[in-house]
Amino acid sequence: METSYTIVVPDIEQLARLCGTNDSNLHLIEKFLGVPIYTRGNELSVESSDPSVMNRFRHVIDRVLDEMTESRDDDPNLVTSVITRLIPPEDNAEPDEAFFSAACIRIPGAVKSVYPKSYNQAELIQSMRRNNVVLCTGPAGSGKTFLAVAEALNQLLSGNVSRLVLTRPVVEAGESLGFLPGDFEQKISPYLKPLFDAIEYLLPRGMPEKLAEAGAIEIAPLAYMRGRTLNNSILILDEAQNTTREQMKLFLTRMGEGSKAFVTGDITQIDLPSRIPSGLIHACRVLQNIEGIKIMQMCGSDIVRNPLVRKIVQAYENDEEK
Repeated sequence: METSYTIVVPDIEQLARLCGTNDSNLHLIEKFLGVPIYTRGNELSVESSDPSVMNRFRHVIDRVLDEMTESRDDDPNLVTSVITRLIPPEDNAEPDEAFFSAACIRIPGAVKSVYPKSYNQAELIQSMRRNNVVLCTGPAGSGKTFLAVAEALNQLLSGNVSRLVLTRPVVEAGESLGFLPGDFEQKISPYLKPLFDAIEYLLPRGMPEKLAEAGAIEIAPLAYMRGRTLNNSILILDEAQNTTREQMKLFLTRMGEGSKAFVTGDITQIDLPSRIPSGLIHACRVLQNIEGIKIMQMCGSDIVRNPLVRKIVQAYENDEEK
């Protein structure tokens, strides 16, 4: 005999957003659960005697409502992203609610919490907490840089480290830094814009500038890192596919006591001259068996930008396989 499981959503506006236009979001959740959802006033119900169905129903609704409350954006793909990350990599496995909950990044003083959008994203967050060095490769939009910045801010503002150091290789495309206007920081800032975009997205207005003025956030171009030992810091190297072997070794050996290093890059977008091997590819090979170092590979299913980005990346991947 089937039993009914009901969730009450007291906020009518949230209920409307959850259901979606013409109940489009409810239809997505129904497809995920494999059972219909019934609405009555501000109640959502499923009729099933299967505990796993009830658990998934409760988890999906609770997670969507939580993210609606904590997010400053009205994301039309929120329900889709929640459902997508609940699909485990192994067939017939149940979603691990505790795994995703533990991977949530709650930055002190931030405007929103950061939830992983896929199993790989949750694993990346957990890896950054468990390991001193994480090298993460993957396509554009898979969240590797954003999550590295978010977790680094979490560690910084929680007091676990005293400084966040940002760096990125400068690979020029026909325009020399020496001929660009402004001082060195003004010249290098365009290369670090994606990192600052993530910081500004997560923190209240004015807070990134205050942290930079206090020295808690520092720009450290690779060429200027030689000879330094960075203690009690988190180091982020973005666009690492464009480092040479020597630059990658230089970066990784700057770590001092109490420091971590997060390295991100897309090995399909290498801008180095063809005769120069990528330091990221080399590092992933030679460091893979060292304890305390985690190598992560994101994929097309982890892409959380505009859904069209995932299709574009997949199209290029399919073309390369021909």
